[in-house]
Amino acid sequence: MRRLLIGRLSSLHHRAFSKLAESEALSEKSSTIVPIMPPFDYSPPPYDGPPAAEIIRKRSEFLSPALFHFYKKPLNVVAGKMQYLFDETGRRYLDAFAGIATVCCGHCHPEIINAIINQTKKLQHSTVVYLNHAIVDFAEALASKMPGDLKVVFFTNSGTEANELAMLIARLYTGCQDIVSLRNAYHGNAAGTMGATAQSNYKFNVVQSGVHHALNPDQYRGVFGSDGEKYAKDVQEIIDFGTSGHVAGFISEAIQGVGGILELAPGYLPAVYKIIKKAGGLCIADEVQSGFARTGSHFWGFEAHGVVPDIVTMAKGIGNGIPIGAVVTTPEIAQVLTRRNYFNTFGGNPVCTAGAHAVLKVLEKEKLQENALIVGSYLKDRLKVLQEKHEIIGDVRGRGLMLGVELVTDRKLKTPAIVEILHAMEEMKEIGVLVGKGGFYGNVFRITPPLCFTKDDADFLVDAMDLAMSKL
Repeated sequence: MRRLLIGRLSSLHHRAFSKLAESEALSEKSSTIVPIMPPFDYSPPPYDGPPAAEIIRKRSEFLSPALFHFYKKPLNVVAGKMQYLFDETGRRYLDAFAGIATVCCGHCHPEIINAIINQTKKLQHSTVVYLNHAIVDFAEALASKMPGDLKVVFFTNSGTEANELAMLIARLYTGCQDIVSLRNAYHGNAAGTMGATAQSNYKFNVVQSGVHHALNPDQYRGVFGSDGEKYAKDVQEIIDFGTSGHVAGFISEAIQGVGGILELAPGYLPAVYKIIKKAGGLCIADEVQSGFARTGSHFWGFEAHGVVPDIVTMAKGIGNGIPIGAVVTTPEIAQVLTRRNYFNTFGGNPVCTAGAHAVLKVLEKEKLQENALIVGSYLKDRLKVLQEKHEIIGDVRGRGLMLGVELVTDRKLKTPAIVEILHAMEEMKEIGVLVGKGGFYGNVFRITPPLCFTKDDADFLVDAMDLAMSKL
């Protein structure tokens, strides 16, 4: 049974003071009903660092002006534990964004922290020119999670780097330059990946050659609805009219993360993979956000579509916050990098691979994929009910704990609620819930919490969103 509290709970920082805070809040004569955050038996150590105002001052002076932040009053996050974050005052927040779908096992998971500390004490860095068991142990464990002949791993430092390498491999293997990507996709912000990214918000005016952007199989706004095979015909036309008839490859996410948690229309990937194969290309699955058990039904997002890629890229969830990415491919395809020296100073760092190996063990030990399916399905059902209540919710989509809620001011016209979502995020933050946002128009709530999320957390999130919607 979910409990309700009358009044604001901004002073509720630690569980130890919850009774006092509740008593004080109940005494206030307010008509606002605010949901109570589920209890959590942890309080962070007192924070003795600089206040938010000082950090903002230094950030504006010493960090790139390209950096941006959520909220009118930026949140100074000083501690984290499992699915919760804490600010400088000790106030607790439910983290439903997980550092952009990155913290899969939970903040500061003890087993992952111990693996990192133990490896750091023994050897922090050596590079791959020497032998070290941490990298091969994790590579072996990771390969065991892959289908087919996908068993050769190249470690990188990020998802952008992984996608850059995957595109390079495809071009080398096929001898072709042309890559087909999807409109609304995001694959990174380096030279090649910026070309594959297909949102003007993330593209600078620099040379981006060799990439063609196909019609997005968007089940909500797309011209063919959920008919994946009709969208796939556009890929064939791109090959016929925009290339020599041969391509290097096709890259896509199974669920577009930055693009607004858009799950590709059913039947699309099998049809496109067949088209690409016929044109001599390789199929690349970008699993940076949808991989590592997040979708619940499968360990990898592409598995829900019944396809097996030639190359799989990953990052984010692979390290639970550790900077590590990877490209996994077949032994045959992997051979192309032996034509020259391919080297990455930090790729396969022993600390990173030891920590990532611990992530894999925790996912299996704590059955977090199963939890993502159970809790994610429950959360999606509750969000669907909320959609019936609030006209501003145009669509609820995604699977597992990778869910999107699109806000529109007109359901028929699907007019993006760009300003309204900012107000709603502010309200949810005041209640104690942190969510992300995305989509081309920036009008989609991105709900990608740690996979240790509970049904009580899901209830609190939905109740907070319900209250925020009612205030718009």
